[in-house]
Amino acid sequence: MRDSAEAVAATAEIMPTVLKRHAALVRIPSIAFPGFDPEPVHAMGQAVVDLFTEAGATDARLLDVPGGYPCVYADLPGPEGTPTVLLYAHYDVQPAPPEQKWSTDPFVPTTGQDGRIYGRGSADDKSGLAIHFGTLKLLAGDPPCRVKILIEGEEETISHLEEFVEANPELFACDVAVIADMGPQAVGRPTLTTALRGDVACTVTVRTLGNAVHSGLFGGAAPDAMTAMIRLLDRLHDDDGDTNIPGIDSGAWPGAAMDADVYHAASSILDGVDYLGTGSLADRLWAKPSVTVLGLDIPNTAEASNVLLPEVTAKLSLRTVPGADGDAQFDALRDFLRADPPWNCVVEVTKVKTGHSFAVDMDAPVVTAAEQALADVYGGDVEAIGSGGSIPLVASIQKVAPSAAIILWGAEDTAKANIHAADESVDPAEIARMIAVQTLLLSRLGAA
Repeated sequence: MRDSAEAVAATAEIMPTVLKRHAALVRIPSIAFPGFDPEPVHAMGQAVVDLFTEAGATDARLLDVPGGYPCVYADLPGPEGTPTVLLYAHYDVQPAPPEQKWSTDPFVPTTGQDGRIYGRGSADDKSGLAIHFGTLKLLAGDPPCRVKILIEGEEETISHLEEFVEANPELFACDVAVIADMGPQAVGRPTLTTALRGDVACTVTVRTLGNAVHSGLFGGAAPDAMTAMIRLLDRLHDDDGDTNIPGIDSGAWPGAAMDADVYHAASSILDGVDYLGTGSLADRLWAKPSVTVLGLDIPNTAEASNVLLPEVTAKLSLRTVPGADGDAQFDALRDFLRADPPWNCVVEVTKVKTGHSFAVDMDAPVVTAAEQALADVYGGDVEAIGSGGSIPLVASIQKVAPSAAIILWGAEDTAKANIHAADESVDPAEIARMIAVQTLLLSRLGAA
C-alpha cells in the first residue's frame, strides 16, 4: 500500500470499527496515579491486548513491569531484510477531578456539534492506540516489515518502563520507533514533532523554626517558612519572566513558528495578562527553559491559623531544552536553590525525576520518508514543530537501539485537544489521516 489514495480509501473503510474501539477505551478510567483504583488500569491493559489481537497481533500480551503497571507487547514478523518498526503509545490517562468542571462526563465518549470526540484520554493517548490499531488492521494480514508494539501503562505518572526497557534490550531493539503521542498545532496541518523538552522535577523544602509559634508574639523577628519560600521562588524568573538560573541551557527554535492565534486560544490566557519571557513564541515554548511551581504543602485559607509556619515544601518542574543534559540541569537548579538562602533558612532539594530532552535527526532517511508520507496524505507542506512535553521513554529507546530513527506524531492538536485539562477531545478525521500516513510509511519502509 504505497499509494496515498489507496491508504486513505482503505482507512475510510475501517474507521467505523476504529472509532467504536476508541470509544470503548475512553470509557475505561485508566488513571495510574497513586491513590486511584488500580482495577480499571488493569482492565485497560487487557482491553489493549484484546484490541491488538483483533488487529492481527496474535501474540499480544501483558508484560510485568517491576514496580509499576504492565505494558502491552507484541512482535509481528515481517519479510527477511526489512526494518523493525516499534509502535509506541500509552493506555493510562490523567485524572479528571470535579474541579476541572467538565461539560460532559469525562469517561463517557461524547461527540460534540463540532464533530470532535470528548472524553478523558480521547486524545492523550487513546488516539495513539486508535492510530496503531488502524495501522495494524490494514497491514497485519501481510506485514510489510517487522512490527513491534509497546503500549505503556503509566506514562502520565512516575513511570517504571524505562528501567524495564533498558533491562530487556532484545525485546525493544528496532530500526525505527514511532511515538504516537503528539499532534499538530491545528487539525489538517501535516506535522512532525522534531524536538522534546526534558522535564526535571524536584521538591524544595524550606525550614526556619523548630515548630509553629504564635504570629503575634514572635512575628517580626522570627522568619516564617512561607515568606522565605516566596522569596526563594521569586528568584527563579527575571522581570521579563525568563528562567533566571545560572547553568541552565537555552536556545532558539529553527523550525516552524508557533501559531500565535492557536496558542492564545488554547492556553486560555486571560485578556490583559502578559506572556512570560522574551524571544519568539516558538523559542519560549520549544527552545528555552521554563520553570513552574506545581504545588505547595501549606495550610489552605479555611484552615490557616495565626502561626508562623516552621516548614514549607514546594514541587518544581523545570522544562529543559533539546540537547541539554538532564542531570546537569538538575544540578544547576539544586545549586541555585541552595545558594544564599533567604535569612539563612534551611533549604533541602530532592530530585523527583529526570526526563531527558530529545532532538530528531532530520537527516535520517526514515524521517524524510515520514515527512513525505505526511505530505502525500495531507496534501501540503510539513511543519516541523517542538513540544514542551517530554517522553522519558525516548531516551531509553535510544539506549537499547542507538541507531534507531525516532518519529514523533499523532492526533493531539494544540488548538482544541485540551490534553490534561477539562473537555479533552480529538478530531476523528485527524485519527483517520494519521492511520493513512502511518500505514503508508510502514508500507514504503518495507518496500525500500
